Amino acid sequence: MVIDSHQHFWKLTPETPVKVGEGPAASVFDYRWLDGPKMAPIRKDRMPADLAPLMRTAGVDRSIIVQTQHSLRENQWAVDELAARNDSIAGVVGWIDLASPHCEDQVKFWKGRPKFVGVRHIAQDEPDDNWLVRPEVMRGLGILERHQVPFDVLIYVKHLPHVPTLAKAFPNLPMVIDHLAKPKIKDHSMDDWLPGFKAAAEFPNVWCKLSGMVTEADWKAWKPADLKPYVQNAFELFGPDRLMYGSDWPVCELAGSYTQVKSALEEALGPISKAEHDKIFGGTATRFYGLK
Repeated sequence: MVIDSHQHFWKLTPETPVKVGEGPAASVFDYRWLDGPKMAPIRKDRMPADLAPLMRTAGVDRSIIVQTQHSLRENQWAVDELAARNDSIAGVVGWIDLASPHCEDQVKFWKGRPKFVGVRHIAQDEPDDNWLVRPEVMRGLGILERHQVPFDVLIYVKHLPHVPTLAKAFPNLPMVIDHLAKPKIKDHSMDDWLPGFKAAAEFPNVWCKLSGMVTEADWKAWKPADLKPYVQNAFELFGPDRLMYGSDWPVCELAGSYTQVKSALEEALGPISKAEHDKIFGGTATRFYGLK
């Protein structure tokens, strides 16, 4: 079973609205981050029917939807509309308001919903670089730990020092670093990334997604060789038991096709065993998210 551990869906067109509760998705979700000429190639509806043929071509069986909004309504849309109607969706990583006094109520509700498998917050965009270690957020992460709900850590390199802090504070909370913390692949820079990445990898409850790399590289001229040093370091530090493949589709289409992204990762990994390949391309995600 090949699993893409990281992809997104969005619905922009109001002409054929997808109902979320009592309103259409197009009217309740904020897609302003897709504005601007650079994002124009992906500023269009991206739904399961668009991904399905790409998955078939690439030999991918199932995928995990990851949130794009700080919105409980997006959870509802992803779980009740998309995952419930598409067997190819293995799980949904949604959003919980970690800083809210109602965090535990939200966790209890969503943990009980079919295919809700984890939580993410777009911490990289928080104005406060120390958002992840605020007391109220730490309290929320403690609730995730208590209820054994995995946490996707979406950060930049500058935030990596917070990961050991969280790993020590919540040793029983499974955490996965999305996109290797977005190293500056276009600049072939590793010195600012590798020390913090190594420190994070020392904790067994910290995992890593081999995802989102092509959009950190030169969009027009990247090669699998550009990704290789980052992938090889991740493989050495985390091993196949804590690494998982993710396409980051459709964001990846800014720099490459769905098939190109998967093929580039396989090339960057080099000659690994079938057992190691099976873990990275499915087994690890299944264990981390408790997929059924």
